[in-house]
Amino acid sequence: MNASLDFPIFLVGCSRSGTTLLQSLLAAHPEVASFPESQFFHHLLPSPYERRRYALGLVSGRLRPRLEQFFRDEMNRPELVESLPRILFMGYYTRQFMAMLQNLAREQNKTILIEKTPDHIYYIESIEKFLPHARFIHLIRSGADVIASLYEVTHKYPEPWGGARNIDVCINDWLRAIAASEKYLPASNHIGVRYEQLLQEPEVVLKKLCEFIGIEFSQQMILNYRSEAEKLSLDNAGRQVSQSFASRNSQKFYQVFNPIEQQYILDQIAQVNLDKLPHQSSD
Repeated sequence: MNASLDFPIFLVGCSRSGTTLLQSLLAAHPEVASFPESQFFHHLLPSPYERRRYALGLVSGRLRPRLEQFFRDEMNRPELVESLPRILFMGYYTRQFMAMLQNLAREQNKTILIEKTPDHIYYIESIEKFLPHARFIHLIRSGADVIASLYEVTHKYPEPWGGARNIDVCINDWLRAIAASEKYLPASNHIGVRYEQLLQEPEVVLKKLCEFIGIEFSQQMILNYRSEAEKLSLDNAGRQVSQSFASRNSQKFYQVFNPIEQQYILDQIAQVNLDKLPHQSSD
């Protein structure tokens, strides 16, 4: 694989799969730049009521306000708002935004750009359409754990999560993400990682990812990930990385849900066998 800013890497997965932890580990590598979640593709595509924009291939009216917030409040680079594209065609706008991130990476003397927005897993088709050299890391975690975490955090912090999600919505979010991983993981520009293996064997997993990215493994990834997490997590509700690796496997599923809810969830996700998913690209 080529290691270059021209080959951006997207870290994706269902929300609450541990993507902030993995992003922090990767960002601690001396050659890697990564930034807070841009949510770019979530806001890029026009909504159904924006029919004219959709017909003309123009970006959604929601995108610029989101990027203004991103650069001003989350990146602390308000001057970059003036550099946002004036031409609103989706492909052009996407390439220009990625060029802005690449320039920020160059400012840090980095050679690799990793963009982490978990929900971008639902927009892979658009990402590959507009950025044909993009590569993807899929982080995959047990459905019971993800659903419990997603249910808990959206009820504890409903506003930043767009409202509290009921059990069925949490189940559907995870199933959709897994379906996307099943669809794309056989491709050579995609690699899958199991969250549980990352906790048990972080160095083994990170070495595989470094090989996929095209860089040498560095011990700094494990030694310095907490300091990177502080910069990347900001104050986003429930997204902080703080625990040690050893303390991350929890019994949250059994604490959040009663026995009837537990059985209902397990029945809904029973058809998914994560062991059949490729843990790394097969090509």
